[in-house]
Amino acid sequence: MTLTLSDIWFVLFVVIIGGYLILDGFDMGVGILHLPFAHTDQERRVLLNSIGPVWDGNEVWLILGGGVLFAAFPLVYASLFSGFYLAMMAVLLVLILRTVAIEFRSKRPSGRWRTGWDVVFALSSAGLALLLGVAFGNVLVGVPLGADGYIRMSLFDLLGLIPLLIGITTVAMFAMHGSIYLSMKTDEALQARIKAWLPRLMAIFFVLNTLLILALVVIHPTITDRYIEQPWLVVFPAAALAAILAAYGLLRTGHQFWAFVASSAMILLLLVSGAAGIFPNLLVSTIDAANNLTIYNGASEDNTLTVMLVIALIGMPFALLYTAGVYYFFRGKTVVEPTGY
Repeated sequence: MTLTLSDIWFVLFVVIIGGYLILDGFDMGVGILHLPFAHTDQERRVLLNSIGPVWDGNEVWLILGGGVLFAAFPLVYASLFSGFYLAMMAVLLVLILRTVAIEFRSKRPSGRWRTGWDVVFALSSAGLALLLGVAFGNVLVGVPLGADGYIRMSLFDLLGLIPLLIGITTVAMFAMHGSIYLSMKTDEALQARIKAWLPRLMAIFFVLNTLLILALVVIHPTITDRYIEQPWLVVFPAAALAAILAAYGLLRTGHQFWAFVASSAMILLLLVSGAAGIFPNLLVSTIDAANNLTIYNGASEDNTLTVMLVIALIGMPFALLYTAGVYYFFRGKTVVEPTGY
């Protein structure tokens, strides 16, 4: 099998989106856990300060993923906006609310003011995770994509059983991922509280993810058929299972950093498992398979993909170095200063 530019960009797109889910995923997890875990203003400031230096840089990966989709697979980008426009506006809204909540929270000392923005931060974080999961769920199960490239469905049509289940599972996954991150960044009573909840959060995610797999097998066997046709693909979900089990074992032995690495690997492997299940499709039509948009018929011309690849090979190392540098300089436990979040 000859590797094409479309194949390369599909892999890069999945990796970039995986990077976003890993990095902004723990940000969302911190937000989801912000109210139940942090009981005082000091503790809530600790949680916010734990992501303060990195959260805005993490969201850049979402912009990068959108840019890749727009430039490498423009027909897919256009079709997604035709059916997911309101959903994307909802994503934009919660992204704005999260940013405003983080930046405005400590502008006034009023307890009511801070609590109000804490609620906005928590709800927008959970809402973003839910919306991203629902969107991915619709991509997996297929959409009513016409021959003209338009997706004709309302916002409520997106809320099918499997997409909703994926959305809820995503919220649980990010809550677990965020709690592992917080176990590295906190100490004393707050850390003890987080560690006490970690096994429960992992169990909730494991149960939801198992239910999701069963639902896909029973209700939507298309992805299952793909795995039956290509048995070697099972290595991805099997590796994801091994990663979450490794994360649990590492947490029990006090290796929080490596548990976080294992959790990150699991998120990427789950994304790859879903992508492998629909490959080479990017958008599957529930109307007619002839309308499917693949990485081949939905891609830009080869000269465009070539220029993009050259730019990516030059620019991506700088983005990775910047990301690594930020995490290196702000490593260690979170310290709350008199000013700041």
